[in-house]
Amino acid sequence: MEEMNKAFATFEERDRVASLGGGASKIEIQHESGKMTARERIDMLLDKGTFVELDKLMVHRCTNYGMDKNKIPGDGVVSGYGKIDGRQVFVYAYDFTVYGGSLSASNAKKIVKVQQLALKNGAPIIALNDSGGARIQEGIESLSGYADIFYQNTMASGVIPQISAILGPCAGGACYSPALTDFIFMVKEKSHMFVTGPDVVKTVIHEEVSKEELGGALTHSTKSGVAHFMCNTEEELLMSIRELLSFLPQNNMDEPQKQSFSDESNREDPTLNTIIPSDPNMPYDMKDIIERVVDEGYFYEVMPYFAKNIIIGFARLGGRSVGIVANQPAYLAGVLDIDASDKASRFVRFCDCFNIPLITFEDVPGFLPGYTQENNGIIRHGAKIVYAFAEATVPKITVITRKAYGGAYIVMNSKQTGADVNFAYPSAEIAVMGAEGAINVLFRKADAETKAKELEAYKEKFATPYQAAELGFIDEIILPKQTRKRLIQALEMTENKMLTNPPKKHGNMPL
Repeated sequence: MEEMNKAFATFEERDRVASLGGGASKIEIQHESGKMTARERIDMLLDKGTFVELDKLMVHRCTNYGMDKNKIPGDGVVSGYGKIDGRQVFVYAYDFTVYGGSLSASNAKKIVKVQQLALKNGAPIIALNDSGGARIQEGIESLSGYADIFYQNTMASGVIPQISAILGPCAGGACYSPALTDFIFMVKEKSHMFVTGPDVVKTVIHEEVSKEELGGALTHSTKSGVAHFMCNTEEELLMSIRELLSFLPQNNMDEPQKQSFSDESNREDPTLNTIIPSDPNMPYDMKDIIERVVDEGYFYEVMPYFAKNIIIGFARLGGRSVGIVANQPAYLAGVLDIDASDKASRFVRFCDCFNIPLITFEDVPGFLPGYTQENNGIIRHGAKIVYAFAEATVPKITVITRKAYGGAYIVMNSKQTGADVNFAYPSAEIAVMGAEGAINVLFRKADAETKAKELEAYKEKFATPYQAAELGFIDEIILPKQTRKRLIQALEMTENKMLTNPPKKHGNMPL
C-alpha cells in the first residue's frame, strides 16, 4: 500500500508541475502583460469542471542547442475537450509561458490529435492562439507541424465549425491556420497577426510600421477583413465565442438547436411602415428593420466594422437560427463592392455548410463603379456572391425593401438564382437601373420636358414591385409591418426543403 501511495504522490507532483506550464514566474509575467494563461482561458471558455486535458505530460524530442536538457511537460500547448452550454467541443490553447508558446513537432501532434477527434466525433473545435511561431531550434520539424495542422483545418472545413481566437502574437505561417477556420476573434491592442512582422518589413522594403498598424485587431477588423470579431478584453472574447456557438450546429449533418422564445411569432410592428423614407435617395439604417423583425430584437452581427455597406450576422426567427445578409443604405448607399462581395459570399457559404437558413434584406442600387474597383476585379469578386447564393441548398428567403437594380438585384438572392420565397415591400423598385439613368439612356437626345414626362412614366411602370410580381419573380408583396410573420411562415414552409446539386468533386468558385 505504501508503494501505491508513493506512486500516487509522484503522479500528483508531476501533474502539479505540468499544470504550472512555464512556472510561477512566467505565469506572473503573463499576468503583468494583461493576459491570462492558457488554462485560465480554457476554464473561462468551457462549462465549469468539464475540461478533460490530453497529453499533459508530453515533451519535445529536440536535442539541438541544448534543448534536450530543457523539457517542460505539455510543451507549450494545452489541449483537450469539454462542454459549452452542455454541448461537446474540442479546444487547444498555446501556452505562452512555455518557450513563448512556440510550435514544436510534439505539440503539433497534440493539436492534430484533438483536430482529428473533433472531426471523428462531429464537434466544434476552438483554437486559442498566443504563440511566438515555429520553434527555431527544431528547424523543419516545427514547420512540418504547421503543415499537418493546416491539412486538418482543410479537411474539417464545412464539416465542423472551426473558431480561432488570437490572444497574443500570431506571425508567419501560424496565421494560416486561423485563416483556414470559419471565424477569427481578436482583442484590441493585445493580439496581432501578420505574415511578416515590422522588423522584416523594415529590412526588406524599408517601411517603418508599428505592429498595431500592421496586424492589430483594428487593422484586421476594419481594413483587411481578416478578423470577424474585435473584442475589448479576453473575457469578452471568450464569452463571445460561447454566444456564437449557440447559433451553430455541432456539425454539417446536424441542425442548429431551436431555442425557446417569448417573442410573438405573429407580431406586427407598425413602426416598420415608417422606416423607409419616401425619397428613394434618402438613407436609412437597415439594422432598424432587422432588429424589429428578429426574436427579442437581437442580432449578432459578424464583421461589423469591415465593408459596412453590407451587413451579415446571426439571429433567430421563431426560435430558429438564421443567417442574415443585408445591404446597408446608410453606408455607400448599400452598393456592392469588392470587400462587400467577399464578406457576404463567405458568410453565405458558411451558413449553407451548416444548415442555417438564409434571410436577405435587399436595398441595392448596383455595383460600385470606377477605375479602382474594375482594376481590382469587381467582376471576379462580385461573381462570388451569385455563386454562393446559387450553390446554397438551405432555405433562402429574400425581402426587397427598396432598390433592386440590375446585376446587383440578380446576385442578392433573386428568384432566378434559387431563392425559395421572395417578398417585396410596396416601396420596392425592381428594375434594370434607376429611373433617371434609364431615361438618360433611352431619351438621351430628347428635350427636358419630354424627359420629365418619360421619367414619370418609367417610374410608374418599373420603379415598383408590380412587374416582377406579375412575372412571378416576387411571390408576395407585403406591408413592412408583416415582415416577421411572413418570414417565420416561410421558414416553417421550407423546413423540410430537399435539394441536391449535381454530383461533382467541387465547383470552381471565382476566387
